Amino acid sequence: MLNDAGGRERLLAYGVRNLPVIAKGEQFVFGQNLEDVAEFVGLAGTGHTPLPPEKLLEKWIAVLRASQRYLRQLPKERLKDRVIENRDRSIRLLGHHVFRIAEAYLETVVDGVEYSNSLATVPPEDGTFLDGAEFVAYGDAVIGKLQKWWGGLADRTCQQKLKTYYGQQTMHQLFERCTWHSAQHSRQLVHLLERYSIEPEGRLTPEDLAGLPLPERLFE
Repeated sequence: MLNDAGGRERLLAYGVRNLPVIAKGEQFVFGQNLEDVAEFVGLAGTGHTPLPPEKLLEKWIAVLRASQRYLRQLPKERLKDRVIENRDRSIRLLGHHVFRIAEAYLETVVDGVEYSNSLATVPPEDGTFLDGAEFVAYGDAVIGKLQKWWGGLADRTCQQKLKTYYGQQTMHQLFERCTWHSAQHSRQLVHLLERYSIEPEGRLTPEDLAGLPLPERLFE
């Protein structure tokens, strides 16, 4: 939709308002579950083996810690800049969103809230998150909640069913999706630092991201 002027109209014609969507003729499938997409296009699965939950937790926390470092480096006068020119999202909103994804996940698995399309995009209050210190504090709080949840989780197979806006998913499936979602945005924060000629502190390595089904491109 960002690069196709007619994309919104075609999406609405299917009666849906959530992205991504893969369409073929009169049929469509939401793109959040890659196995569903593979089946829809006639493939026998993606060939991807999800990491076990304990590894996802380890990688997610590493991603969130990296995001804290990057946001601390960004000049506060740049936080109102757009991330990309053709989308009305500021760096401030992106930085908050990285951690809000994890908070939304916890609201789903702990409190039983449906993982709706808007749950992870709840914006921060006006007048908040105006410098790196606020992002670091928020990240610390969210990481603490993740660790507390995992520490008290009785069934760590994570096969419990959850309600999401793209259908029922296992906790493991949503866990993986939210982990790589935060990781993708952390990669974008690195790109932003480079835009301002700032060397990112402690870049995420290929090993840090190994096993996560990340898109090849930074913005898609």
